[in-house]
Amino acid sequence: MSASKALVVDPFCFRQFSESESSKSYGGTVFPISIAEVEDIANSRYDESNLQDGYAPFCKHIFIENDFTDAQVNVLEITPENVHFLRTKYETRNDKEVPVLTRFFPTQLIVTSENPLPKAKYLDLILYSREQIDKESESMGKDPSGERAPWGIVSIKAQDVDYEIPMTPITAMRNALGKDEGGSGVPIDHEAYMEAYKFWDKREFNVMLLFHVS
Repeated sequence: MSASKALVVDPFCFRQFSESESSKSYGGTVFPISIAEVEDIANSRYDESNLQDGYAPFCKHIFIENDFTDAQVNVLEITPENVHFLRTKYETRNDKEVPVLTRFFPTQLIVTSENPLPKAKYLDLILYSREQIDKESESMGKDPSGERAPWGIVSIKAQDVDYEIPMTPITAMRNALGKDEGGSGVPIDHEAYMEAYKFWDKREFNVMLLFHVS
């Protein structure tokens, strides 16, 4: 247990670290830096007054300077020149979720030594409250972890801005399915959903990125 820490990396986020076996099948940002190192850095920079509201009361964001990894931005604008590289697949983040249709740019088709992605200026640490994590774990039949740190880091996004990028529409839909299907149980907010649509209609993630400690 980590009662002395404000933040811990939640097991859901282990897939973003190369030390975890689950990272081998994860398509997003993967860090060779250890989970323990990220927790130490995040807690050393934690200031409760800097918490920013997320999409629900139990969700918060902390934005920290990306001065300890080589993580690159992984959201690309869709253009006439690259649209033919877009791919789709049904994806589930763990064996308890229902698969949903996603789309992405395969990194090997987009990124080259002559056309690299820029290094991200910030890391968005997406936090869930301990109460919400425990509720979702219980609904999916997982044993209590015993962890008591008030916040769990459930995802880390590498980006160039120190504010929240809209959640993808498919993630909002997954959340609305409820905890039993791997979502958070938060209903779709029509206005927020349409804002997300406007953002993601012209952009998409690229996948299969591995980053190193600076």
